[in-house]
Amino acid sequence: MLGPAHSAGFPSFRRSWHVREQAWQRFRSSERRRGGRRGAVAAAAAVVVGVMTMGVLAPPAASAAGPENVQRGLNALVRSDGLPAALAGVKDRAGHSRTYTAGVGDLATGSKVPRDGQVRIGSNTKTFTAVVVLQLVGEGKIDLDATVDTYLRGLVRGEGIDGRRITVRQLLQHTSGLPNYTDYLGDDVRYYDPHELLGIALQHKADFDPGKDWKYSNTNYVLAGLIVEKVTGRPLAKEMDRRVIKRIGLRHTYFPAPGDATIRERHPKGYYQDSAGAPLQDITEMDPSWAWAAGQLISTDSDLNRFFGALLSGRLLPAAQLAEMRNATVPAEETFGPGARYGLGLVSKPLPLSCGGGLYWGHGGSFPGYETRGGATDDGRAANVAVTMQLTDEAARERVDRVVETALCR
Repeated sequence: MLGPAHSAGFPSFRRSWHVREQAWQRFRSSERRRGGRRGAVAAAAAVVVGVMTMGVLAPPAASAAGPENVQRGLNALVRSDGLPAALAGVKDRAGHSRTYTAGVGDLATGSKVPRDGQVRIGSNTKTFTAVVVLQLVGEGKIDLDATVDTYLRGLVRGEGIDGRRITVRQLLQHTSGLPNYTDYLGDDVRYYDPHELLGIALQHKADFDPGKDWKYSNTNYVLAGLIVEKVTGRPLAKEMDRRVIKRIGLRHTYFPAPGDATIRERHPKGYYQDSAGAPLQDITEMDPSWAWAAGQLISTDSDLNRFFGALLSGRLLPAAQLAEMRNATVPAEETFGPGARYGLGLVSKPLPLSCGGGLYWGHGGSFPGYETRGGATDDGRAANVAVTMQLTDEAARERVDRVVETALCR
């Protein structure tokens, strides 16, 4: 989202999936004013955590299941949309996994795309943050319907903003009305403290009264992360590592340390393009702290499949908290596409009838240089697709979603 397509300020979180044409125009104009890699990253933030040339080829229909069709789908994304690389990981109901690649991992050297390479997963991080919060709910340390002020007394105040009126549930559900700080990040590419990110948001008026509407805002998850730290007395990164990453054996997933601008393991380079036909710029390395609890994680397709599968099977949350996560959904079609609903850090999307119907659950993420889409079903299927450019074109995002659907077909 940093986004499902959705998303963060330098980059564009969902609204990182969440960057529509108006945001894209701001992105392009602001980058032209600033120029260079620095401007590219800052502008992207205006559109992540929320290019492409339109092509005539499209991924296969979702009804055409089978490994060869997943590969054809990735090949088509590279050919039609001008993406440097596309990667996929797919797990079937029997637990068998396959990985796929297409394109080039490094345009400068022409190296191959590493299978199951690490990428910045943007707003998929929100689901990890929500899981930690809900674990603490199950332990009686956080109350979903308590106010933010219960845990962060006096911290959240602004024009139309009052932490005494916003609940933890509304943070996780994006119904708080808090403005999205990533809409206001400047071009200073550096380390950001979470309180600084919150301060940026609080300089702006609330979007609506708490509980009265739905709007994707990365500010919600910065606050959720701060509540975790307040309640546990430990850094969010350590709690996420202990409670989620190590618990289910995600060997290639980590929360970058302050100042760590690299990607540790084998990975495809991430790219930015000012306009169709313009040279691609390598923006793989950057300080991701501006995304924090809303989009800072690095992972792989296979680890994301393992995470969402473990979540849906009850390995990460008690039954009551998993039910809250899935049942407390609100319409989120504007950001996540037709039929999408947003729960507590988890998105449901319908599968086509031609694919057997039903729902899959995931989130998706957008970060400068990378876009990820995918999720899992209740019967054990899982699929995730990553591409090495942040998508700002709705049609391109839909084509990536179709590859996910193809991979999830029965």
